[in-house]
Amino acid sequence: MLRFNLIVAVCENFGIGIKGDLPWHIKSELKYFSRTTKRTSDPAKRNAVVMGRKTFFGVPESKRPLPDRLNIVLSSTLKQEELPKGVLLCPSLEAALKVLEDKSDIENIWIVGGSGVYKEAMASPRCHRLYITKIQKEFECDTFFPAIPDSFKEVSPDSDVPLGVQEENDIKYEYKVLEKQSK
Repeated sequence: MLRFNLIVAVCENFGIGIKGDLPWHIKSELKYFSRTTKRTSDPAKRNAVVMGRKTFFGVPESKRPLPDRLNIVLSSTLKQEELPKGVLLCPSLEAALKVLEDKSDIENIWIVGGSGVYKEAMASPRCHRLYITKIQKEFECDTFFPAIPDSFKEVSPDSDVPLGVQEENDIKYEYKVLEKQSK
């Protein structure tokens, strides 16, 4: 069974976005997101990033599609021609996973937002880990991360996840990894 991970940055009120953008500016956290979602152990492979329509169009135009990764946009309203060449359009997360099962060049699958996609992904038996950046401050947001099911427990992070509290622009944050426990 094809498994996937989620990656998200959330502030204290569980906010993840405002007006289609991030509520904070933390360069090192964006670099962490990029590095984590690009990293493969097999140099012949790449990763896939799966996101909703609003998340895709929330990425600055100069940065989309996210480079060096297969971008998959979930939408039932968009048409394929509305997306850049090389970006796949799927009507649902399950449909995206079916497409990915046939792709031998994909090593890891990352769910990168938004709220509804995260909620559906966490409920899936295919969901393996949540890579959460906990921002230790409250920001005004209009988009929120859904409640994390009790089946997820914190685990020791991979060796390339920075440990301890980080700080940038007077904003403290910490990287956490939660893994779905099997019943």
